[in-house]
Amino acid sequence: MIQLLFTVLAAEAATVTALLFSTTLRKLVVMGVDQLKRGRGPVVVKTVAATALVVFCSSLYSMVKINRRSVEHGTLTPTDQVLMSRNLLEATLMGKNPPFNVTFLLSQHSIQKSHPTQNFTGFILFLALVVDRLHHYVRELRWLRTSLDSATKHDRAL
Repeated sequence: MIQLLFTVLAAEAATVTALLFSTTLRKLVVMGVDQLKRGRGPVVVKTVAATALVVFCSSLYSMVKINRRSVEHGTLTPTDQVLMSRNLLEATLMGKNPPFNVTFLLSQHSIQKSHPTQNFTGFILFLALVVDRLHHYVRELRWLRTSLDSATKHDRAL
């Protein structure tokens, strides 16, 4: 699952990079995102988002179960530490804000606590938002340039 998340993260980062710089690849990416937003594309995107949400909730639920188990026994076993760090990585890639202080659970000394304002941001959700906004701005920029060109041609004709 983590390899898939890193693949999605790399694809979104490449899309953002392609949208930022004015190259021939930018036109191809804009056309691809246009096609994704038309027809059956939104249904597919919503299905994938719902699946990611279910996996995210499953990861959080597993982390809560490990947390309860550690409270009962007093410490985390090495297996629980590995499972907790894997679930934390999945949650960090997909969603945000685990329901409890995870660094406290993963620390070698259970006395050490982290800062309470620690925040885990979902990289995939954030990059999806960036791709959507960049696509919108690139299309708006293209529309403004064509309207400016037509206005300058009209002024020259007068």
